[in-house]
Amino acid sequence: MSAPQALKLDHLVVAAQTLEAGEAHVIEQLGLTDVVPQRGGKHARMGTHNSLLGLWGGAYLEIIAIDPDAPVPSRPRWFGLDDEAVQARLARGPYLAHWVARVERPRSLSRWQAQYPQRLAPVVEMQRGALTWQIGVPEDGSLPAWQGAGQGVLPTLIQWDSPQHPADTLPSADCAVSLLRGFHPQAAAINEQLQWLGADALINVEATLVEPSLAAEIDTPDGPRTLR
Repeated sequence: MSAPQALKLDHLVVAAQTLEAGEAHVIEQLGLTDVVPQRGGKHARMGTHNSLLGLWGGAYLEIIAIDPDAPVPSRPRWFGLDDEAVQARLARGPYLAHWVARVERPRSLSRWQAQYPQRLAPVVEMQRGALTWQIGVPEDGSLPAWQGAGQGVLPTLIQWDSPQHPADTLPSADCAVSLLRGFHPQAAAINEQLQWLGADALINVEATLVEPSLAAEIDTPDGPRTLR
């Protein structure tokens, strides 16, 4: 049984060793001159913090890093940030590590996950300031996977419980995602899960012989750019 409704792109995730490094990466890759990412706040439960930038279409871009001032959380951090392979990749610099797809009401993310626990990660309730949301996070903090395939190319699922969405109040860079591309050695498994989720229209996934990766083609005021 597949998802009854299509998902929507909620946000892109750029991972970095520090927010400063991640912000500089985004500014350089998108050629930003008049706007900079806005510090979003801290995720005490996960030991991370972020910076945010609004995109067209109700989406946004998140830069995330381990918060050096936060105590080590009682559970593995999300987005695989504690994974040795992710840490090794971050040592080479910030990169577009992941993307998040939105499940909109009246559909219930937690109910959907309870029906298909083998396909969907456990749902965690989160809060930051006035924002409350539910998000799928594997218990080991890893990125979503299906049949052994994932590594950032499959989306994390999110559902916002608060009436306001982060993109509503963020500084806008007047940028829009025109195409999200994924590359993975197990492209067939990735595409099967994307179709089941109802997210196959949000990303083009191609087979590759090298490590999995993402690339977002973004229209900016100064022309098309690619965020990697």
